[in-house]
Amino acid sequence: MELDERVLKNGEHAVFRLRALYRKYGYAQYKMSKFEEYDLYAHNKSFLVSDKVLTFTDTNGKLMALKPDVTLSIVKNIAPKAGAVNKFYYNEQVYRPTTESNGFKEIMQTGLECVGDVGMYDECEVIMLAARSLGTVSESYLLDLSHMGFVDGLFDSAALPLSLRKSILGLMESKNLSGIKKLLAEGKIDGDFAEKLCLLASLYLPLDKALEVIEPMIVGEGMQAAYDELLNISKVMTAYGVSDKLYLDFSVVNDQNYYDGVIFKGFIDGIPDGVLSGGRYDRLLARLGKKAKA
Repeated sequence: MELDERVLKNGEHAVFRLRALYRKYGYAQYKMSKFEEYDLYAHNKSFLVSDKVLTFTDTNGKLMALKPDVTLSIVKNIAPKAGAVNKFYYNEQVYRPTTESNGFKEIMQTGLECVGDVGMYDECEVIMLAARSLGTVSESYLLDLSHMGFVDGLFDSAALPLSLRKSILGLMESKNLSGIKKLLAEGKIDGDFAEKLCLLASLYLPLDKALEVIEPMIVGEGMQAAYDELLNISKVMTAYGVSDKLYLDFSVVNDQNYYDGVIFKGFIDGIPDGVLSGGRYDRLLARLGKKAKA
């Protein structure tokens, strides 16, 4: 889970409140170097916000990079133990291109990672902490949830090729219903599948209400498992007292090579795009040879 600098730059008081929140739930601070070997980012560019990375050559001849991301560094450097859950929070500078100029910018980022034998309790705790992190900054916030497993299950039911899946994910992200209908007109998808896609792409409702809408769409074990997970999350978030801030929005998508479960994006009043993001990234750990969940 990552919280960006726009909600932190007004003073360290926000960072202190977040640290207290994370420590309360057993998260320990993780400190790291400002740079990593460039290969780590070169092999996982689609996981990054931008594929542009600030590099330099070390005295030993290795190509190094100033950190554009914290999650990759943490996952690379920890060794999860069977049956254990590693819970870290961080407050680090990352280096990314800025839209304001042609250069790079040093950006403050706060977040947390939960890695290891992650279960339903841990996942719900992270989602709750995402909501409460936003709440420490503003009472006017929303946390939008999606589930890559539900989308994958729908794609599997239509036996879609990988290239078409990527195209459809892009259409869902932009809520491009006309693009979906164009695929139908071109004969690339059938009418029933197009109708379900349009429903998912346009859906934006409180989580409990949205679950009633998508339940009749379920086909196969994958979609059922994803639905059951979202249903459990809805119940737990009600117990935590944050369910009224959660909305289901399948336009929140991430790279299927890395994410395979619940993903989320957080918004606060006054900032037009997301200030917080996160999700289940078990596939990233598999790519890095780690036998764990995250």
